[in-house]
Parts: sequence; C-alpha cells; structure tokens
Amino acid sequence: MLDPYNFQDVYSIFLEYGVSAHYLIGRSGEIYQLVPEERIAYHAGVGVLPYFTKHRNNLNQYSIGIEMLAIGTKEEMAEMVNEEDYNSINPSFIGYTEAQYKSLNLLLDNIMTRNPSIQRNRKFIVGHDEYATGRKTDPGSLFDWAKIGF
Repeated sequence: MLDPYNFQDVYSIFLEYGVSAHYLIGRSGEIYQLVPEERIAYHAGVGVLPYFTKHRNNLNQYSIGIEMLAIGTKEEMAEMVNEEDYNSINPSFIGYTEAQYKSLNLLLDNIMTRNPSIQRNRKFIVGHDEYATGRKTDPGSLFDWAKIGF
C-alpha cells in the first residue's frame, strides 16, 4: 500500500494519473517544487470561478498549484478510502499540521513577491473544491483558512 505522506509515493501517483502541481508541502512543512512556475501544472482540471469565467476549464494555464499532504474527513475521502481503512487511521494523521501552515504562508509570501498581480485574498487564493465543486474535495473542511490570514 502506498504511504499518503511519502513524497516518492505521492509523486508516483501524480505520474500515474498525469497530474502535477507547482509545489507540494509535506507534513513537516518541507516544500517541494515539482514544476517551474513558468510552466503549466495539471492540478485544477475542469471547473470555473465566478469572477474568472474567462478561465473556465482552463485554470491550469493561469494559476500556481500548491498541494498539501493531508487526509480530510471520512466523507471527503469516501471515494478514495473505504470506511474501515479510514477508521484505522491515527487521528493525528488527519487534517493539516502547523508546520504546513507555516510553510504555506512563507510560500505564498514568496510567490506574491515575485508575482505582484496575485493578491492575498480569497479571490486569488482558492481551494480546488471551490474551482471544481463536486469533483474535488481539497483542501476540505479541515483546512483552517484563518491560519493563512482569511
């Protein structure tokens, strides 16, 4: 069985499914750059944001994708993990870590310094679940937006 928090295992899954992200943040706050920002990463897929409708189903070309290694609620994970397996997960492995929030804040600050057109607000910083409602569940209900200033 693949380890959902092992970078190499997660990277293998990305390769198998043909998806990518610019950055991935591990449980201890380590930041991996997977795709240079000037290249397209395939993380968003089909979806739309109400205030960026011109990017409908095309957000990959106009965004910087950040993934965080985390396990969501039982309901959010239902399509990926059966109930018995989910119930066997140590509760400390569910949700996000303080180290991840710290690294995410540092990464966002760094990205916005280099890309002044990106604003630090909920119009520009969104979850996959907001862009692809009903198709994606991350970052999910366990993500604390207040820990990144919202």
